[in-house]
Amino acid sequence: MSTALSFDGVSVNYGGRAALSGVTAKFAPGTVTGIVGPNGAGKTTLLRAALHLLPLSSGKVLVEGRALDDWSREALARTIAYLPQGGEAHWPLQARDLVMLGRLPHRGQFAAPAGADRHAVRDAMARADVVAFADRRVDELSAGERARVLFARALATGAKILLADEPAAYLDPAHQLRLMGLLREEAARGTAVGVTLHDLALASRHCDEVLVLHEGRVAASGPPDLAFSDAALASVFGIAAQRTADPAGGRAALTAWNLI
Repeated sequence: MSTALSFDGVSVNYGGRAALSGVTAKFAPGTVTGIVGPNGAGKTTLLRAALHLLPLSSGKVLVEGRALDDWSREALARTIAYLPQGGEAHWPLQARDLVMLGRLPHRGQFAAPAGADRHAVRDAMARADVVAFADRRVDELSAGERARVLFARALATGAKILLADEPAAYLDPAHQLRLMGLLREEAARGTAVGVTLHDLALASRHCDEVLVLHEGRVAASGPPDLAFSDAALASVFGIAAQRTADPAGGRAALTAWNLI
């Protein structure tokens, strides 16, 4: 299996402490990789390290086989799309204009959008099912609608790697499922998707691979049934979980848990 993004023994010191310690992980094209762990485990730090927003203390990050230092800021922005945590967008912009911001890495400074940019925006909005919001102001949309518009902005970049930081936070269950479905659709197009999640049930049901972080280190990794072993859940989260088979024949998912 090819690798779009990899971490090789990566350590990051942040705020006077070791935020990541010797992390090794791979993100493959066509795969949704969930990144989970308790608060402060290093999930967001991992994404920021991949974006070259934080200096590495040791180790290396490779994007399509090339070290981060070999990438220009513009080329990296065209290759990795980032959906940051929070989903806030209270500017009085039309949704279409917000999605167009995803095309900035493809345009010269102050250059007007070209035909390719407008086509990419239309395609991204259709895939995220937000065409109906095109002329509406973003600050007038619901949280779920706004999350989908921000997702469309990331899709408009046309990047081979998509990193999303807690995109399901603050969404109701229906919108969470819709968003995870969009991530899976993007992976089906060949994109390497990395997504941080707090909801273990979502990760177990919708992710192909799971990376479990604990105190800045990799505690477990692999397909959900392996990464969410009883031992890993007990040592990292302090819980014992129940698993329920998918009636449609898919993988078993975590459905309930209790404190140990």
